[in-house]
Amino acid sequence: MKAAANKSSTTGVAASRPPAAAIVVDRIWKRYGSFEAVKDVNFTVAEGEIFGLLGPNGAGKSTLIRMMTTLIPVTAGKALVGGYDVSKAPDDVRRAIGVIPQAMTSDPDLSVVENLSIYAKLYGVPRVERERSIADVLEAVDLTKWREAQTKTLSGGMRRRLEIARGLVHNPRIFFLDEPTTGLDPVSRIAVWEMLNKLKVTRNLTMLITTHYMDEADKLCDRIAIVDHGTLVAMGTPVELKNSVAGANVVEVHFGRDSDAWPARLEKLEGVTSVQPEGGGFYRVITRSGSKTTMQIVELANSLSETLTSLSVQNTTLDDVFIHYTGRQLRDEQVKPANFALPRPEGRP
Repeated sequence: MKAAANKSSTTGVAASRPPAAAIVVDRIWKRYGSFEAVKDVNFTVAEGEIFGLLGPNGAGKSTLIRMMTTLIPVTAGKALVGGYDVSKAPDDVRRAIGVIPQAMTSDPDLSVVENLSIYAKLYGVPRVERERSIADVLEAVDLTKWREAQTKTLSGGMRRRLEIARGLVHNPRIFFLDEPTTGLDPVSRIAVWEMLNKLKVTRNLTMLITTHYMDEADKLCDRIAIVDHGTLVAMGTPVELKNSVAGANVVEVHFGRDSDAWPARLEKLEGVTSVQPEGGGFYRVITRSGSKTTMQIVELANSLSETLTSLSVQNTTLDDVFIHYTGRQLRDEQVKPANFALPRPEGRP
């Protein structure tokens, strides 16, 4: 989806400039022999934006992040992060970014403040500035009271907040987060969302996030890119993506007796654009008119003497968008290895 181009003002006042680009991915490829993990991907992330990558296992989103964070080389194309080319100036890129892997990588036997101090030293943060920065990030993630606590005594949500604090201790401009709320309970997930939104504003951060939680992408991301088989298949705001799917409503129906004939029967109904079997007699029916399709399903079931055990109507969701563009449901990602970590800048202790 392309945003409308800014037009010059006719009153002599210059039109407002669009936000500067924090990340530019220009026709980037990653090949392993004959296998193409990422194919000709293009996107730009504006300064101060929260940008989400969605994709099933093996889609290429982790490979994209690993190239952007200088962990693996780019095969072809170009990626600029913070204005630096990841291939030509990797050390400058590393100093400009923070990276939070999916796996918890803070040392459980060290205290909260010790974990932060080690990471700040890794980046060469001067001692006076280091102490101030640690105090600031602890306050930002609400862990000040636990600064001397052993990391292994923290709850899962608190450890995730420590991971985020650690990635911010050297004051990066761009923040990469890989599945930031995986394994957290619903209350902790919402707390992390609120914290990330607050950090975006107070620290003027640009964030690139991978997630398999549709509600997370919907509530947290300004824009979302859907990646499948190494290719970017759709991109836009959550609202734009939902509007791009034909059909304004989703009818969820459960028949008392399943049959291979149901998909074909449902697809023939007026206004129906697609039918998604979910097993056990459950179907998601994408339609242009939820109320009309609901009545038609009831009439169809009655004419066939079939039992309807449940029937409901809802608006199009990001789940429907994902299925529309990839042809399958998004599966939970496996936890990535702990070595998905930022390499230290050259010359640092």
